[in-house]
Amino acid sequence: MARRRSPSPRPLPLSQRIETGPDGYEYVVAAIAGSRAVKVYRCPGCDHEIRTGIAHVAVWRADSTQGEDRRHWHTPCWAHRATRAPTRKWS
Repeated sequence: MARRRSPSPRPLPLSQRIETGPDGYEYVVAAIAGSRAVKVYRCPGCDHEIRTGIAHVAVWRADSTQGEDRRHWHTPCWAHRATRAPTRKWS
């Protein structure tokens, strides 16, 4: 009988929570630790770069599948999103 390969290890789950945005939709908010931040992103709250190694949050609408419309925000920018609209309109 052939040996089965053990499944590849899954990445550790991110700490996720559901929050309501200023538009009334629910969003999944996942904290990204600085050690896991390996790419440069642009924050839609302030339009500044989130450099590698900076802790931040990844946010997507709770009703989207696979988080395809995920955006990375500085943590303070996301916390103040009610008074700060996105600086860009993403397509």
